[in-house]
Amino acid sequence: MNEQLGRKGANLAEMAGLTLPVPPGFTITTSACRRFYEEGKKIHPLIEQEIYNALGLLEETTGRRFGHPENPLLVSVRSGSSTSMPGMMDTVLNLGMNDYTVSALAKQNRLTHFAYDSYRRFIQMFSSIVLGVDSDLFEDELEKTKEIAGVTQDSQLNNEQLLDLIVTFKDIVYQETGQKFPQDPRQQLLMSIGAIFGSWYNNRAMIYRRIHKIPNHIGTAVTIQQMVFGNLGPNSGTGIAFTRHPSTGDDNLFGEFMFNAQGEDIVAGIRTPHSLDILRQKLPAVYDEFEQVAIQLERHYHDVQDIEFTIEEGKLYILQTRSAKRTAEANIKIAVDMANEGLITKEEAMLRVDPASLSPLMQHTIDPEADLEVLGYGLEASTGAATGIIVFDAEEAERQHRTGHSVILVRQETTPEDIHGILASAGVLTTRGGVTSHAAVVARDLGTPSVVGCESFKVDMKQRQLITDSTVLHEGDMITICGSTGRVILGEVPLVPPKFSQEFRTLLSWANEYKTLEVHSSVNTPQEAELAARMGAEGVGLCRTELMFMDPERLPIVTQMILAPTKRDRRKALNKLIPMQKSDFCGIFRAMEGKPVTIRLLDPPLHEFLPNPSQLAIEIERARVAGDIELLTEKEALQKRISVLHELNPSFGHRGCRIGITYPEIYEIQTRAIAEAALQLKSQGILVYPNIIVPLVSDWREMKAVKENVTEALEQVFSVYRDRIDIPVGAFIELPRACMTADKMAQYADFFTFGTNDLTQSTYGFSRDDAEGKYLAYYLDHKILPENPFVVLDEEGVGQLITYSIQQGLMQNPNLRLGVCGDHTSEKNSVLFLQNTGLHFISCLPPRIPAARLAAAQAAIKVGAL
Repeated sequence: MNEQLGRKGANLAEMAGLTLPVPPGFTITTSACRRFYEEGKKIHPLIEQEIYNALGLLEETTGRRFGHPENPLLVSVRSGSSTSMPGMMDTVLNLGMNDYTVSALAKQNRLTHFAYDSYRRFIQMFSSIVLGVDSDLFEDELEKTKEIAGVTQDSQLNNEQLLDLIVTFKDIVYQETGQKFPQDPRQQLLMSIGAIFGSWYNNRAMIYRRIHKIPNHIGTAVTIQQMVFGNLGPNSGTGIAFTRHPSTGDDNLFGEFMFNAQGEDIVAGIRTPHSLDILRQKLPAVYDEFEQVAIQLERHYHDVQDIEFTIEEGKLYILQTRSAKRTAEANIKIAVDMANEGLITKEEAMLRVDPASLSPLMQHTIDPEADLEVLGYGLEASTGAATGIIVFDAEEAERQHRTGHSVILVRQETTPEDIHGILASAGVLTTRGGVTSHAAVVARDLGTPSVVGCESFKVDMKQRQLITDSTVLHEGDMITICGSTGRVILGEVPLVPPKFSQEFRTLLSWANEYKTLEVHSSVNTPQEAELAARMGAEGVGLCRTELMFMDPERLPIVTQMILAPTKRDRRKALNKLIPMQKSDFCGIFRAMEGKPVTIRLLDPPLHEFLPNPSQLAIEIERARVAGDIELLTEKEALQKRISVLHELNPSFGHRGCRIGITYPEIYEIQTRAIAEAALQLKSQGILVYPNIIVPLVSDWREMKAVKENVTEALEQVFSVYRDRIDIPVGAFIELPRACMTADKMAQYADFFTFGTNDLTQSTYGFSRDDAEGKYLAYYLDHKILPENPFVVLDEEGVGQLITYSIQQGLMQNPNLRLGVCGDHTSEKNSVLFLQNTGLHFISCLPPRIPAARLAAAQAAIKVGAL
């Protein structure tokens, strides 16, 4: 039912089947939404008639008549697609109110205040959502009326003031649209359904779908329900609750409640609600009933539920339940706890945690020992710490983010229209709203630290200021927020490495039980290798040696080597590097004792090790002005060498194995350093398993030439040390031609490692930096490409090259060891594809190792299930 009725409609139908207190109603299907667009954004007459037929059944069920002047039926009109998109589409409440039904509502309930309050709410909501009138026009009048009346809450306005607001609101509608506010409830209903169908393609919904990879074609359902009123009096109210804490995962009922309010008051964050304790204290019997419903729903759905409910004069109604959005930390704890409770299996627990969601857990947190200037406290809505400059609107957040700034979006309350600003922000701070408000829900969903309901702060949008108890901050000032404690701190603060919960460790231990792919790490230094080992790496899949050359102490020697006029001079300089590289290799081998370490021979073009030409030109001019002939001669020689080495297209220039072939002494020296380090540690009883990989091979003859050079260098070291160690030599497959000639390459390679970053670039003919910085976003927005191929592996092109290469390589060499390095190796869909190719290992950066371990386990589970 989920695909047709949307998640909201399907869950309401299911809850009704469980005999839970759900207001009666009906759902217009997603098929009707798709047909709405096919018909040119019109509701087909047959569907219109079906709506009226269902409305008639609802009238029979409730004993009320839609639009009746004495016994009116009022309804809510809510969106709901098959994938939850909180706050991204529209809702209309109190529909069916007009100048006649408002009087009937007042007489029925003997509450004129309630009737007038509901009518003014309906006019504002309907006009902004359906008629397109700016909601701020109504809000400004509401605030003005409260200010004149000397009150702070909407509920404190008297009947006359509310009646004046109704008249004013209708005047605003006429001034803005040229039409009177519609009085026919059937017209209101059809217009609202059309507007909610139309909201499927509003900007915020499209951004949200793009972020979460939700297809555009599925559409939204619309659910029509009898209104129940949380603003009917002192024993009425509205709440949102989670069956477990959405930020910590603790197993207790957590939520917020407001007496004498409607649901939008909490969701929109316009008012800051109370905890559920206020409901327990004032209406204990209703609280106990709701607690039992919450337990029943969690057990029924086998997942944490986010439940919206209303209490109308002491009677409980459940308006919605859905799987709760939660932080990554909470999600892990909940999954592990539920598996331990027997509610779900270990496999389900692992499948419920998106590997990409682990990224925030790898971030540093605020140092508990740091001396902090705390400006104030709010509610801890989404865990993690973030530092950035203050910005006050979503557009400015996007602009600052594009210029490289880390930003904190500061608002009174966020609205769904702010989604693009939240996406661009390192953190979100609001002065209103609770932990179930829009800002909090979206921030948790995105893994963005958030603090909400900082009521001691004031946002002055005219002056672009954040006013706290102790200071006035301006746009551009630096603050830090801690979504785990609710603190707002002045300036940038010291951070400490992350600490992993016991549940996190348990989940990863389960992943190790299920996964079949080894997870290695790509490192540059011994320190990174140590970190990788702590993260659970089973080896080093790629050790880049060029960063070792970039060390400030070594760079002059590298420059000397590059400038050397003869092979003899070049070897002389390289010999100075052996002890340095040997030391690095020893450190990496120690960190990975007993595990394989694959070391890539020098890959980037030589000019990358030389000074920047622009800076060098300035230094030459200074030497010339100073009359320093010796320095001038040296700098001009360097400039000439840079000019010789300059390449028009360095990505496909004199790099990779081409360096090792034209300057074989470079690879020879590196090979010696690797072998000597391995033999030295072997003599100390330390188990080492080094591998050497040749970069950017495109032809089997290149592989043959380099391997012969490497093998000769190894034999020289073994002869000197009078000892041997097995050091396989493999090919780094990064070019389509290497894939297509893999059978010939396998004659000389002991293993293949696929570098998917460069293989993607060379297959597409994309420069990644240029593509992601210029046109790739347009490609994704306009569906030229379904995914960013540098994030999600291109199975049709790059994937097929890898598959063909593996098949051809294994035909030539059945013992060929196979692996993949690149950014794709922690992305779940890419890892699932790689699982099916017969690989032995994947390799990623140290912080991504937990995600890769989980992705590998999920892939093994899914393949096993097939």
